[in-house]
Amino acid sequence: MLSSLLPVRSLLLAIFMMMAGSGFLATLISIRLERAGTGAVMIGLVGTAYFAGLTVGSLRVTPLIARVGHIRAFAAFLSIFSASTLAYAVYRNVGLWTVLRFIDGFTVAGVFICLESWLNEQSSQKSRGAILASYMIALYSGQALGQFLLNLSDSKPSMPFIVAAMLLSLALVPVVLTRIAQPIIDNLQPLAIRRLYEISPLGVVGASVTGMMLGAFYALGAVYVRRLGMDLSATAFFMSMVILGGVALQWPLGKLSDHLDRRRVIIGCFAAASLICAVMTATSWPGIHLLLLGALFGGVCFALYPLCVAHTNDHLETQERVGASGGLVLAYSIGAVAGPLIGAAAMTLWGAAGLFLFIGACAFAATGFGLWRQWKGSAVPSELQQSFQGLPRTTPMAATMDPQATDA
Repeated sequence: MLSSLLPVRSLLLAIFMMMAGSGFLATLISIRLERAGTGAVMIGLVGTAYFAGLTVGSLRVTPLIARVGHIRAFAAFLSIFSASTLAYAVYRNVGLWTVLRFIDGFTVAGVFICLESWLNEQSSQKSRGAILASYMIALYSGQALGQFLLNLSDSKPSMPFIVAAMLLSLALVPVVLTRIAQPIIDNLQPLAIRRLYEISPLGVVGASVTGMMLGAFYALGAVYVRRLGMDLSATAFFMSMVILGGVALQWPLGKLSDHLDRRRVIIGCFAAASLICAVMTATSWPGIHLLLLGALFGGVCFALYPLCVAHTNDHLETQERVGASGGLVLAYSIGAVAGPLIGAAAMTLWGAAGLFLFIGACAFAATGFGLWRQWKGSAVPSELQQSFQGLPRTTPMAATMDPQATDA
């Protein structure tokens, strides 16, 4: 395994540093706006702008990368991202920050597509699984550790943005100095969502609802725990616990779905998320119980997207899986665009508890839809199910690294 990772170590280091420098920005921005007295709806709008930029970027940046090359495109995207990060420290205005978050999402999509297509080009069928797993470890560990940069606010308000920009700039170094050959990038065409729904209704609805749930959480989760009375350090720890819980439970739940009707595991995760959210809605004080609930919430919710991809792929031929996975990323992204605004409206109506009231309602509705689909359709025989493969919720290009989507 180690030998297969050595050629791409510079790319893995770059994604780790980028996520360490940017993974906490959504948390920090939400906290700063909440401190300034900004309403939940406006904070939700800022969160929505990021996912809108990520979606637009996923669909539009491929021709630019193909025209100028991976290294130049990567350097341009990350430089713009670093500059926009510093701009938050210069002037605080909701309108400006909304525009900046859209730019952030657009440039992050460009960075992900550069790195994911590069990793795919450097992987063989034998090493593809190890490279994908290492990519996800670098991505989520960087995001989890980066949350603790929130604590830098105690010394100077602008310090977290400065350190984030430094990490983003340093993430350029491993890539611009790499000797890895630049790949020829294909313009991946995701399957249309309508076609995907015809193939797997639960896969599409599950991915979209998961996007709504996690989009709302990333945009407003920090506001929720701050309003319960958590300080910055505890907020950072809570957000990290959610991410680490998602990493810890994703594989066990995925492997369980290989031995059962996968729909049951998806329904079970949505039902568990609904129950966890009900408890969090009733929680009115911070403590260790909230951290444990956060880890469980991340555990069941982070598993949902790759489970929906695997369920959809069970109904497809091998050559259709890359396009289908790309389409499901877009379905997830559409949900993530809507989630922060609706979650913010719920917080405006019902206070901090409104966030998990909304997320729980989404999970409950998806549970009902899943039960209906289980009653309506027959299960895929276990011998025809593909093995579970964890996938990141980044861009459609991530699907090209799935060894089971490219084994034709």
